[in-house]
Amino acid sequence: MRTLKDGQKHPISFTLNGEEVDAYAEPRTLLSDFLRHEIGASGTHVACEHGVCGACTVLVEGKAVRSCLMLAAQAEGATVETIESLSNTDDEFDDLQAAFHEHFALQCGFCTPGFLMTLTMLKRSGRRYSEAEIRDALSGNICRCTGYKEIVDAALTVLGPDSLAAE
Repeated sequence: MRTLKDGQKHPISFTLNGEEVDAYAEPRTLLSDFLRHEIGASGTHVACEHGVCGACTVLVEGKAVRSCLMLAAQAEGATVETIESLSNTDDEFDDLQAAFHEHFALQCGFCTPGFLMTLTMLKRSGRRYSEAEIRDALSGNICRCTGYKEIVDAALTVLGPDSLAAE
């Protein structure tokens, strides 16, 4: 095993939002800090820095992960997606973002990227979810502004059992 000297950076290569990233990070650098400060993916928000609030949620290999609990070096070879991956090239909303907008499911917006990334993981499963299942999936995301009714309503619009008929 290679030993790094104090302040020495480790090479990291991974795919971020469909693009290859080759960069360097200190072994102790958190993925959230690396994304924000080294790569410029500032849509990943950092709040509690303890993995409790969910604001920093990103997808790693398709799974929702608290980026404040993961080291940047652990992303080596992985596919990482942030909130920036959800809009298309014309800066149009995806269906979850549009549902949040239509249902007024955000106020300050600080927690929104974490909610949307968690819901994106659910959406990609290809199944429909009950309100209870959506609430359970979102239980690791904290919002201090909106309450959760509008967020759950927006999620149900896209992921709920009745949304199948709308497609």
